[in-house]
Amino acid sequence: MPATATPLYDYNKYWAECFGTAPLLPMSRAEMDALGWESCDIIIVTGDAYVDHPSFGMAIIGRLLEAQGFRVGIIAQPDWRSKEAFQALGRPNLYFGVAAGNMDSMINRYTADRKVRNDDAYTPGGLGGRRPDRCSLVYSQRCKEAWNDVPVILGGIEASLRRIAHFDYWQGSVRRSILLDASADMLVYGNAERAIVEISHRLARGEAIGDITDIRGTAFIRDDRPEGWWEIDSTRIDRPGRIDQVVSPYVNTQDTEACAAKQSAADGGDNVLRFVPDARRNRERSVIRLPSFEKVRNDAVLYAHANRVLHLETNPGNARALVQAHGNRDLWINPPPIPLTTAEMDYVFGMPFARIPHKSYGNARIPAYEMIRFSVNIMRGCFGGCTFCSITEHEGRIIQNRSAESVLEEIEKIRDTVPGFTGVISDLGGPTANMYRLACKSREIESACRRPSCVFPGICSNLNTDHSALTGLYRKARALPGVKKVLIASGLRYDLAVQDPEYVKELVTHHVGGYLKIAPEHTESGPLDKMMKPGIGAYERFRELFEKFSAEAGKEQYLIPYFIAAHPGTTDEDMVNLALWLKANGFRADQVQGFYPSPMATATAMYHSGKNPLRKVTYKSEGVEVIKSPEKRKLHKALLRYHDPKNWPLIREALKEMKLGRLIGSGEDKLVPLHQPREGAVHRSPRRKNSALAHEKRIRKGKALTQHTGLPPRADG
Repeated sequence: MPATATPLYDYNKYWAECFGTAPLLPMSRAEMDALGWESCDIIIVTGDAYVDHPSFGMAIIGRLLEAQGFRVGIIAQPDWRSKEAFQALGRPNLYFGVAAGNMDSMINRYTADRKVRNDDAYTPGGLGGRRPDRCSLVYSQRCKEAWNDVPVILGGIEASLRRIAHFDYWQGSVRRSILLDASADMLVYGNAERAIVEISHRLARGEAIGDITDIRGTAFIRDDRPEGWWEIDSTRIDRPGRIDQVVSPYVNTQDTEACAAKQSAADGGDNVLRFVPDARRNRERSVIRLPSFEKVRNDAVLYAHANRVLHLETNPGNARALVQAHGNRDLWINPPPIPLTTAEMDYVFGMPFARIPHKSYGNARIPAYEMIRFSVNIMRGCFGGCTFCSITEHEGRIIQNRSAESVLEEIEKIRDTVPGFTGVISDLGGPTANMYRLACKSREIESACRRPSCVFPGICSNLNTDHSALTGLYRKARALPGVKKVLIASGLRYDLAVQDPEYVKELVTHHVGGYLKIAPEHTESGPLDKMMKPGIGAYERFRELFEKFSAEAGKEQYLIPYFIAAHPGTTDEDMVNLALWLKANGFRADQVQGFYPSPMATATAMYHSGKNPLRKVTYKSEGVEVIKSPEKRKLHKALLRYHDPKNWPLIREALKEMKLGRLIGSGEDKLVPLHQPREGAVHRSPRRKNSALAHEKRIRKGKALTQHTGLPPRADG
């Protein structure tokens, strides 16, 4: 795939641009009639309520396609039990675009303990049950029932994370690519602006959907084997089984392919590589064949291997196409899209969003909208690579930034047009709060890099960590007339923040609303290494700066750290050490987060296979501690809430089994009391002046919690 792209604003507009801009994209035939439309060119079907705001996928794609000249209709949260709701706007001239919404529908519906949620933040009134399980799949099938001859294109995060054979936590097994189960014609993954604009214009020119196979960020099914492609068996690049001496797949050189070819020739492997003339043997015409769906379904080690190779092929600068057989058909996944430029990001976010829910919802409250209506998205992407997170798989690890001028214009629009604005911007952020304008110092190095993270196991020496552009943006934003306060609510990458104390000072002095939420996730090296998160020492360094600058500003402010239970790589002893750290630091979590195996995540591959895809996967390679039983998951969550008397019996029993009964009793060095409070009594832990502070000082001096637990030392960053 060529590493170039037509700018989004350089396409010739479709003829229907003459109809102009809709106040809100229509959701009924009456609205279409009012706009003078006899039909829609494109209909977007979504599992979320339609909110015309750039934080909602249907609004961004809908307004972008409108700006290209197409007439776009919205079918939001339709009754999926029959095809009638999918015929409400008539037959689209070009295609249906189907998405589950801003969340995977299974994660939206079920908790990490597989319990049904009663609410849905993306539905009017916050009511649950307005979308089906595996939403994209069901909607796609209904679209085909409604109009069998109309192409269906899947998109959004649910399709993006299920674009390949994937472990499904709720079913407990590996499922096929959603593209096959949905009977759709094409899938677009990631932030799909480039792909969907190109597809729309080519369909409008009369091309058949089945002939469009050369667009980045797309996946499709093919029955043939195209000529002129060099096919590489993934097991020759990163071989499971016996360990061959091959070039590391993290190194982006042709030596890897040469080594694979040499090994294949030695093995007589005609089924491994299809050789083509040397002049055409290049990365743009290379495709990596992953183990088939049937193989990864039946062999968890091969699943972990395929997951590892997929994550190695995510850099748009060097990624190759992937192919995976499903029966006698091939799923073909083109390389990721080229990231948007700043000018293109400004173009996308500069669309004429009404910034309100569709009027058909009346006064019904949509919780997700209430949360973001006064927020501004300033960037996309994340180079952190946390293994439990889906941001990198969906948005990529190259940061895409808006200009300061574009951001400030949006703040002014909020101030002047959004009902209920009181002068407070609730967030300037994105996937992370502080990666704005951070990037590799060299475009050449960036395009060749195969690392899954720029900040693990340490911050890459090629990464620019200067936060001055973001600091300047904060200052300009809060200086705007009518803006009283600009808060930062997006997740902060504190290991990056401490590289620029001036940024931390700016943040703490002006942009914290009393509490700042951050996510160390754990204190122990075992789980942290499997998460690709920094050690707790990075948190300690940030905490010191936070407290210092808060004191200088004369403000009483607090850090609220988030932790995760039952993540792959976590032992019972790790959770005890974390609980002791929480107690020593005086933290009492009201809610706790259990590990949620989301589709396609690296941590999910660990959970399913018991292997570590961050390193070469073999049948004899490193195993990973995996917590699957409900009893163990309950214990790990209970240890995060060590202070709740309801959890004490479970914790006491576990401590005794671990031969850590000395942690039961009264005193600073104990985790839980010996006796249960009387029924109806209110338990209050004894207050010891400065006890937590004194314990923190001992920790920072290197006297770790092993002094009184006898457990392995904590990671200290």
